[in-house]
Amino acid sequence: METETCISSMDFKVQELLKEVRLQCSPALTKLVDDTVSAIKSSLDKIPQDLQVTVDWAPDFVRDIGADKAEFKFKKPKSIEIGGSYSIGCVAKPDVNIDLLLRLPKECFHEKDYLNYRYHAKRCLYLCVIKKYLKSSSSIQKVEWSTLQNEARKPVLVVYPDANLDEAPGLFIRIIPTATSLFDPSKLNEKRNNVRALKTGDVLQPTPIYNCSILEDMYLEENSKFVMNFFSGWKELGEALILLKVWARLRSSIYVHDCINGFLISVIVSYLVAKNKINHDMMPMGIFRATLKFIETYPLWKHGLYFPTIDRSSSKGNEQLNSSTCVNLAFRISGVAYPELQDEVALTLRCLERCREGGFEEIFATKIDNAAKYDYCFRLNLKGNREVASLGFCLDDECWRVYEQDVHSLLYQGLTDRAKFIRVIWRNTYSDFNVENGLSALDSVPLFVGILVSSVEKAFRVVDIGPNAEKKDEALMFRKFWGEKAELRRFQDGKIAESTVWESEQGSRHLILKRIVEFLLGRHLSLLEKDIVSVVDQLDFSLLLDGKDPVSHSGKLLGTFEELSKRLCSIEDVPLRISSVQPLDSAFRYTSVFPPETHPVANKKVDVARLHNLTPFCVQSLEVMIQASSGNWPMNDVLIEKTKSVFLLKIAESLQDNWGMTCIASEEDVDVFMDGYAFRLRILHERGLSLVGKEIGHDQTKRVSAADKMLFVRSQHASMVNGLQFRYPIFGPVVRLAKRWLASHLFSACLAEEAVELLVAHLFLKPLPFDVPCSRITGFLRFLRLLAEYDWTFSTLIVDINGDLSQNDEKEIDDHFTQSRKAYKENTQIGSKAMFLATAYDKSSEAWTRCSPNPLELKRLVAYSRSSANFLTKLILQNQTDPHEWECLFRTPLSLYDAVILLHGDRLPYPKRLLFTSELDQGRHVAHGSASNSFHPFLLPADMNCSLEQIKTKQMVNFDPLRCFVGDVEKEFSNRLTLWYDSLGGDAIGLTWERSKKREREEEEMDGKYPVDLLRNVGELGKGFVRDVYLLKAPRLEK
Repeated sequence: METETCISSMDFKVQELLKEVRLQCSPALTKLVDDTVSAIKSSLDKIPQDLQVTVDWAPDFVRDIGADKAEFKFKKPKSIEIGGSYSIGCVAKPDVNIDLLLRLPKECFHEKDYLNYRYHAKRCLYLCVIKKYLKSSSSIQKVEWSTLQNEARKPVLVVYPDANLDEAPGLFIRIIPTATSLFDPSKLNEKRNNVRALKTGDVLQPTPIYNCSILEDMYLEENSKFVMNFFSGWKELGEALILLKVWARLRSSIYVHDCINGFLISVIVSYLVAKNKINHDMMPMGIFRATLKFIETYPLWKHGLYFPTIDRSSSKGNEQLNSSTCVNLAFRISGVAYPELQDEVALTLRCLERCREGGFEEIFATKIDNAAKYDYCFRLNLKGNREVASLGFCLDDECWRVYEQDVHSLLYQGLTDRAKFIRVIWRNTYSDFNVENGLSALDSVPLFVGILVSSVEKAFRVVDIGPNAEKKDEALMFRKFWGEKAELRRFQDGKIAESTVWESEQGSRHLILKRIVEFLLGRHLSLLEKDIVSVVDQLDFSLLLDGKDPVSHSGKLLGTFEELSKRLCSIEDVPLRISSVQPLDSAFRYTSVFPPETHPVANKKVDVARLHNLTPFCVQSLEVMIQASSGNWPMNDVLIEKTKSVFLLKIAESLQDNWGMTCIASEEDVDVFMDGYAFRLRILHERGLSLVGKEIGHDQTKRVSAADKMLFVRSQHASMVNGLQFRYPIFGPVVRLAKRWLASHLFSACLAEEAVELLVAHLFLKPLPFDVPCSRITGFLRFLRLLAEYDWTFSTLIVDINGDLSQNDEKEIDDHFTQSRKAYKENTQIGSKAMFLATAYDKSSEAWTRCSPNPLELKRLVAYSRSSANFLTKLILQNQTDPHEWECLFRTPLSLYDAVILLHGDRLPYPKRLLFTSELDQGRHVAHGSASNSFHPFLLPADMNCSLEQIKTKQMVNFDPLRCFVGDVEKEFSNRLTLWYDSLGGDAIGLTWERSKKREREEEEMDGKYPVDLLRNVGELGKGFVRDVYLLKAPRLEK
């Protein structure tokens, strides 16, 4: 039943998608196309017959491709026909273009013009003449140059009609020359040489790519007719082709010049029909799946793809296959690109099998661009690099394609098993490309290198072991390749071998792969450091303190916790048996943005003389849960908590008596100091643990205190996330970036840190249609897109960390979600779980998103995520090298709030965590306040003269003036203001007005409290902490 529902849902969504993307040939569109084609034909008729065409029409182009002859007398084209997707009714929006096939006249060519780029030169000159006359047509808005599949030696004309249609925005017509019957196909056999400059010594080398380039034009019309015949009157086949186009366009690494394109996809589908692999009984999704399975198993790049050609010597016109004379339609697919194509196909087929609702979102709605796919991205600025075209722009292949292969081969050899895929793409042609200026300007666009890591462990490997010392020839090759980086080492197993060592601290091992790539490109391709732009560590600044990553101290923290755990479990002088101790704080699972560093005062012995002026007053505590058993516990919640406090005091006394540890007790908490850390103890008694584990709704669970329930949930979460971190080492850094970004944009109150961890966990547990992220920037980008693109209104996000959830569990979660949405619809006053996060320990999303984010907060969060995701994508893919551009990801626009409070940054408990000092130069300045002298974040010089005990009494555990100030404002003005703040160290608070009824607002204005006086009152609440208050927008009245 569930499978049937899934299939019907998939089919429904597919049909809706087809309605959205398929271009309908309306009368208006047909008229526009026909009128434009007529205008093109009229312009061609105006070209004088026998016009003498010389290289002067495009001298730079002819020179750059190396053509030796290129003059001819202009003749009218033999035919002009519409081809491509428009001719078979399979245009997929938003790319609305129409191919116009223009057959070049044989009279303009000699029988040997297939040699030495003469055909390509005349082809271009023919288009130059046409362009001149098209520009004078009143029905044509503009004419531009483009290329056929990024092949610069085969330009095409792009014609934009003067009229525009809303149903087909940006429509243009491509004029593509064809060379039907121009040359003898046998002369273009892939084993022949037709570029005499390509030779080794005196031996001419084959030019298979050059030959296929001409053959492609010779058989373009014929192959288009074959495709048209197959698709004519077959609705399902056309729909399948559109689905395949949508699928491919979303995947930047395969929808590119050396892989697949729309025409090749139509050819593959037609080929499968010809081979009876597709029949009329199949539905569009069945054809879609069959095509993908063919691509997955058949090596197109190796065997090629050949269509039958028509034997014109036969009176019957029989179709015959002759691979020596027909073109390999897949000749552009490279041996590097095809394995990635097969991998994308495999991931898609996996989506069909494993993802919810048939994987529609993952297959047809998720953008898999290079920025989100690859773990490491590089851009090589090669403008003016003479090495690229040192042998000429065009021999068998173009110099840019050869350079792509050189870079790939170099990195493939150097990275070995660190990389699963290495993608090198150089998109040379651009919108302002002008053939008349030649090919020398086509190096202005940077070359892109994307690396998909095989595993984090391999990518972070410090030592690469080469050949044994005894293998002299291999060792010599290794040293020649690596140069000064190669060294002979003896390993622990006694082996002596060549090796390369990339010394690195634990926190910077993600930079090892970057260092290898830069070294190889510099050594073998003579690229300077400024010409290599790597996208690896640009966001690391947001996680550093004093230039170092505080997570690097986590090893000591875990060691201290282990010792504390042993001491707690060994306590015997307390009427409480401690069975286990579990860390709850995110610092223990490597997901805290700023895990606490050791505090010099939080030690058993302290040398006062060694304290420095930057010793912080505040000590950040770490929560630890004790699971304990005792006799009968009281049933009242208040008495339970009081009993816990008594036990905690007894535990503290025991630690003090037995180990001399410093313990601080308050009315609610007990903090234990050990080796520079402060641990805050919590107790979960075993009776509460057993009851809280029952099914939700069980009568006994009502007797469990809310505190015990939350402790249990937190312990479950901490345990699961800690295990996830060990499975995916990059998980922690991605979570930290996500938390830092949320806080920087003042969303600290909207999304609990546990919720952030679950969102990022989803990216690792359910990465499809991607592979698991293996770099922090890639993971962070996917996090932003998840927030921005997920359907939070109609979908629940299930995070199954341990794989515990069954189909019944998922059904229960869906029922909870449906009930939640139904209840909110019936009564909007009920708090809505705008973001429904379900886990094995929290199937009803009560723990982390019950109250926040609310619908308005989520709407704002989605908007910010979308903006940041787009901006980050631009930074990765475009030539952005300014570090200030990357900083903008963490600079929030304060002008988007109704009012802004600026705080004294030097009165924050941890001033070093402040990324940027906030300033505002707009709005009405309402209030200004001086910094208080009653609190300083660091020890003052006068404090150094005090005794250790006096200094300890001044220490404040978990003191946060921001949290106190926010709490006071919310208590006083919760019905008037919503506060947005950064709990990780920001110095700005955004305020938005809560909507109130017009009458209530008028009464408030009469009292003189709204809005300026209200903001001044807010400033007074934070006197000594608040620097400035600004009013940007007055509240809107609600009738």
